[in-house]
Amino acid sequence: MTGYFWELLALFGIVFLHEMGHAIAAQYFAWKIQRIKILPFGGICEVDEHGNKPMKEELIIIMAGPMQHGAIAILIIVLQYFSIITPEYTQLLFQFNLMILLFNLLPIWPLDGGKLVQLFLASRKPYLDAYKQSVISSFIILLGLHAIVLLFAPFNMQLWLVLVYLYIGLWMEWKQHHFTFMRFLLERHYGKQQDLKLLQPIDANGEDFLYHSMEKFRRDCKHIIHVGGGNTLLGKLDENELMYAYFTEKQVNAKLKEIVYYD
Repeated sequence: MTGYFWELLALFGIVFLHEMGHAIAAQYFAWKIQRIKILPFGGICEVDEHGNKPMKEELIIIMAGPMQHGAIAILIIVLQYFSIITPEYTQLLFQFNLMILLFNLLPIWPLDGGKLVQLFLASRKPYLDAYKQSVISSFIILLGLHAIVLLFAPFNMQLWLVLVYLYIGLWMEWKQHHFTFMRFLLERHYGKQQDLKLLQPIDANGEDFLYHSMEKFRRDCKHIIHVGGGNTLLGKLDENELMYAYFTEKQVNAKLKEIVYYD
């Protein structure tokens, strides 16, 4: 109706192939795919995993989307070589392909670049800290992007729609960060556990609440909590004992000294 059918078809096709890259990689690693959304300015492949899959798998799944753009570029060249598409349409496809690739690599959640930032932080920090810091950094970068749009394209309606969508997405992520963290813990406690080979001790005080110790849990790590009191070691807790007391026995207000086995 607007006369931009072929342009919209090109955008839809590139976004679809990008998201299929994520989906195929997720399917290969037997991740649970919730849905694939195709939006007017991009797409999202949502998986029903909660931070307890190996980070190497997640890295491959994230990068599988951007890597599709190399295959798309080759496909465009082949189509032009056999005169299936015109040189003008070829140029348009290359522009769209590059535009979508660069947009998705922006370090803003939930774009691929933002997911890479969160994954990088999670390799060095507790899961909850990495999650919150990635959302905060995404918001700061989005403000910078907003300033650029105001300077160079203040009347571009499509860019404004993208900015509004990203702002709303980041706000929702921040509002539900506690819920996201609880899903991470519940999956860790009740879900199918991966083989964790890295042992990461956590130093805690006997007066600390159970929840505060779980806030220090990291991805791809098995935790032993060293519970101290003053200058002495009261005892040790396995992370499973900690989560069992919190989730199964409902000791949500308990302190570590109340459940530790004294040495």
